[in-house]
Amino acid sequence: MPDRAPHDPELDRALSQLLDAQVARGRYANATEALQASLQLLGARAPVVDEGLRVLAASLEQQVEERTRERDRVWELSHDLLGVADDQGIWLSVNPSWQRVLGWPVEQIQGRSSYWLVHPVDRDATTERLERLASGATIQGMETRMLTAQGSYRLLSWTIVPADARRYCVARDITEERAREMALHDSMDFARLALSAVRGVGVWTYEVHEDCFYCDAAIADVYGIDPGQAAVGIKRLDFLANVHPDDLAALRSTMAGGLVNSGDLELEYRIRHPDGSVRWVLSRGHTYFDADGRPVRRTGVGVDMTRQRLLEQQLRQSQKMEAVGQLTGGLAHDFNNLLAGISGSLEMLKLRVSQGRVGELERYLDAAYGAARRAAALTHRLLAFSRRQPLDPSPTEVNRLIVGMEELVRRTIGPSIDLRVEVDPQLWITQVDPNQLENALLNLCINARDAMANGGSMVIATANRELDKAAAAALELPAGQYLVLSVTDDGMGMSADVIAHAFDPFFTTKPLGAGTGLGLSMIYGFVRQSGGQVDIQSQVGIGSTLSLYLPRHHGVGLIAAEHGEPPTLARAQAGETVLLIDDEPTVRMLVREVLEDLGYRALEAVDGAGGLEILQSSVHIDLLITDVGLPGGINGRQVADAGRSLRPQLKILFITGYAENAVVGDGNLEPGMHLLTKPFAMDELASRIEQLIAEG
Repeated sequence: MPDRAPHDPELDRALSQLLDAQVARGRYANATEALQASLQLLGARAPVVDEGLRVLAASLEQQVEERTRERDRVWELSHDLLGVADDQGIWLSVNPSWQRVLGWPVEQIQGRSSYWLVHPVDRDATTERLERLASGATIQGMETRMLTAQGSYRLLSWTIVPADARRYCVARDITEERAREMALHDSMDFARLALSAVRGVGVWTYEVHEDCFYCDAAIADVYGIDPGQAAVGIKRLDFLANVHPDDLAALRSTMAGGLVNSGDLELEYRIRHPDGSVRWVLSRGHTYFDADGRPVRRTGVGVDMTRQRLLEQQLRQSQKMEAVGQLTGGLAHDFNNLLAGISGSLEMLKLRVSQGRVGELERYLDAAYGAARRAAALTHRLLAFSRRQPLDPSPTEVNRLIVGMEELVRRTIGPSIDLRVEVDPQLWITQVDPNQLENALLNLCINARDAMANGGSMVIATANRELDKAAAAALELPAGQYLVLSVTDDGMGMSADVIAHAFDPFFTTKPLGAGTGLGLSMIYGFVRQSGGQVDIQSQVGIGSTLSLYLPRHHGVGLIAAEHGEPPTLARAQAGETVLLIDDEPTVRMLVREVLEDLGYRALEAVDGAGGLEILQSSVHIDLLITDVGLPGGINGRQVADAGRSLRPQLKILFITGYAENAVVGDGNLEPGMHLLTKPFAMDELASRIEQLIAEG
């Protein structure tokens, strides 16, 4: 066997490149002819006789045939219409897709231009664009309708590249794609038409890259935007300019969140319309992202909720008026009973005095006094429910308060109830009015007792609770730390309907005359006024747990004073003077007599202006006693503040039956200021006066 020719890698690459070029141009029928021509181009002079060259030729011929088959396979199988035309547009070759798409045999297309296939309406535009090929420009995205063998037209999108006096063409059939787009466009038009028929419903789009909103006339009307401007786009900041300031932060947060995730978004907010009205808008939208996860646009629907929200407000007002009607009806009934006891006792008292039967006076006095105390308690409960009662909060150790009340609770609930007290020894401090908390706890225990007619068990418990956002929201409280005071019974329990109305004024499940229905409403008002919440957990036939959530106070608790006999009051020292301001003559008369009995000098004023005049004088004053609500435009708190500016060490006692928190402060009176709620016992007033003056 002859020696094999030495292998030359550079020769292999050169031959391969030449073969590709020669075969691709279609100048040779097979690889052998192409090889011979390539060798000649490389300078070979002898026939191909060497065994090494024959092997190389066979290998190259196989490569060329494989590449040719690959090209032919793509040519045959492509769904796109492929073709090569000369510089005059005459088709030199086209692939089988022409026949599959248009139905015309390849022989009818090759050798002629496709001008006869172009829709008559598209011919001028197509000819104009094809003329650009002479300058070497590439055509992309040219859309032309082409005639099929069945007489219909298919829409083709063309890419044409000129090279070496040839036009290499690719056409894609986009007929169905355009039909889908048109159907979608029609459906969107129909949706817009349908939405326009529904009052107050519209569509909007936010284009992220433009930072612009587009919306229809319905949305523009809600926002108070010119519809023409809204149709061509309005910048985001201008679009949001009319959003209510209280809702703007939430809207911006929701919008920003929707641009970093693909979830749907929904938000209701208010619009300040240019006509001065307020509109409620419910907006639902979805954000669309590109292939790289970047937000592209957001589309959505806006619904004008104004009419519905106004109707809801009217309904709430109607329900409120109905509750007020129930409140005034129940209040009138209870007060008529109390007034009958008071007025009847006074009439009998007057009659017995005229008859000289003075031995029976004490009975009528006791009856009148008892009715007056019940009336005061009823008014106090009403104020608690409305959260308008004047409170005297202080840092309170609830565990100590419970221990101090335990014996009273046991006597109240009776021996048939097994009472357990389970307190957290590490219980936090709370800032609360201890007297009101005692009343609330006693009311809870009485309600629990009444739920166990045949006896049972009751648990008074305390615990610390830290509420996260979700738990706090469920209780309508800010997130934070709370102590919980709860009373649990195993009595009859409450249904869902009873729980829903448990805090309503005068609502009670007790028999007629067995209760006023103000106990729980009073507790609810007091706790809410103290910054807390009341929670009811109950099951019919199993029992109930009522829990008072009170905010934690970071400080030291005060130990409640033990209740006992009132101390003997000391007489006033010489020269001690009290200024009394009250517009009610009877109150002034009673308080003045108490002061005189104690030996104090009393100065009186009927309004704030008169009181200020005395405070601005040189008269020595040891204590100011003033009602909070005074006529003449200057209330008691304003008089007290002015007095403190003139006399920094002045002691002040507010006496009031009603006081807004704004009048007496945020619940924390300044040092040297105290509060006494009307109606009050005269001995209690005397004790408080003596205590205040003695502090000096």
